[in-house]
Amino acid sequence: MIDLTINDNLVSAEPGTTVAAAILNSGIDAFRTSVSREPRAPLCGMGICFECRVTINGQKHQRSCTTLVENDMEVLTGD
Repeated sequence: MIDLTINDNLVSAEPGTTVAAAILNSGIDAFRTSVSREPRAPLCGMGICFECRVTINGQKHQRSCTTLVENDMEVLTGD
């Protein structure tokens, strides 16, 4: 299992899991907010729509549906 942190909570995921799946499996369903402050979440699941953007290891606007989990990864939603 791979251990990562999502919004300061320790989460375990199987190797090969996308960050988006790990976030959803942790019970979070809003990844970010739109400019009008509406909750947004993955739509296409293949990196085209950019609705799954989160902060990964301090880098904002990373597509979580195309990024695989890594040990000690730090993920923040809500940007």
